[in-house]
Amino acid sequence: MKYIYYPGCSLQGTALEYNISTQAAMKALGAELVELEDWTCCGASAAEATGYLLSMVLGARNLALGEKMEVGGDFLIPCSACYLNLRRVEDHVHRDEGLLGKINEALKEEGLEYKGGIRVRHLLDVIVTDFDPARIKPLVKKELSGLKVAPYYGCQALRPYGDYDDPQEPRSMEPWIEALGAEVHPWSVAAKCCGAALMSTKKEVAVELTGGILKAARGADCIVTICPMCQMNLEAYQEPISQAQGEDLSISILYLPQLMGVAFGLPEEDLKLGHNLAVTDEFRKKAGI
Repeated sequence: MKYIYYPGCSLQGTALEYNISTQAAMKALGAELVELEDWTCCGASAAEATGYLLSMVLGARNLALGEKMEVGGDFLIPCSACYLNLRRVEDHVHRDEGLLGKINEALKEEGLEYKGGIRVRHLLDVIVTDFDPARIKPLVKKELSGLKVAPYYGCQALRPYGDYDDPQEPRSMEPWIEALGAEVHPWSVAAKCCGAALMSTKKEVAVELTGGILKAARGADCIVTICPMCQMNLEAYQEPISQAQGEDLSISILYLPQLMGVAFGLPEEDLKLGHNLAVTDEFRKKAGI
């Protein structure tokens, strides 16, 4: 299977390990990722605050470039914020008859045209929909038996576009975790917000939200995420949250492709676990890495 790959800004910097492990894990599954040529920022959360049309045009520019490539595959996006922004463009264009014309008026400056015919998908959607976990046994070189994994989805990968899972009670990662030989940690906060960018604006609120997730993960060996913002909040603030809560809430935080890569026996250069801020020695020992 072939996909147009849009890494986005975070995966070029703070979430580099997500980028590298995604490409490696998808290659192991037999997928071909063709990186979008000349891609640019999707606008993240700042563009819409400046102007609605700007937020649409920034995303549409990347989609228009994807249509020009004629790869023949869907748009695959690992970052949940990028996915949400570009998916909104796809959705709003189909609901607002006049929007496409306004977008293309702006894109004319670059000689681009967005036709609205390319499908935008999150990495998780691609993994759980296009590949059968029951058939990956030959890929598993190191069964993760003895590991208890807490799957964390966050908000943006499933809300408001919950096409491939239940936005309130997601379960799509669970068959994959089990196929890798690990056990799913039972919890009820898999889709609860981590606070996202509130860590910069209302830290006390974000600390409470993230702390609740870390507390719910007690008994698990790691939390697995699919969002750079969630990953950052869950791994970077463990120490101050632990101090505030008066208990040790440290736990390993991995991206889903990293966990897959561990089970597939991929080398460290493909996993980039050294870039994670929270991978405990205990987890490494139990995972055999």
